[in-house]
Amino acid sequence: MMGTTIVKQDRIGARVPHEVYETLCRAAELTGSTVNQFLVQSALKEAQVVIEREEVIRLSPRDWSWLLDLIENPPEPNSKLEAAMKRYDKAKRDDADTAFNWEP
Repeated sequence: MMGTTIVKQDRIGARVPHEVYETLCRAAELTGSTVNQFLVQSALKEAQVVIEREEVIRLSPRDWSWLLDLIENPPEPNSKLEAAMKRYDKAKRDDADTAFNWEP
């Protein structure tokens, strides 16, 4: 006997003005789907766009080359970076006896 996988599903509901509902029904009909299928697919597409916009960094070919060059050939630390590294090291020493973990 084959095992079956049970997929957890959650429910989403919304109240909308009648005109909005009619528009959604018409669009669902035109795509050959139910209103629920249409809503879920449309919302999912928009959710993926929002997530990608917030989480993905896009670079032009020129900027990508510049970034790779910086990674492969980092500049010498300037005085501000050296001061920041000293403050960081001091903060780590000062917090050595605490539960805070400085390591990623």
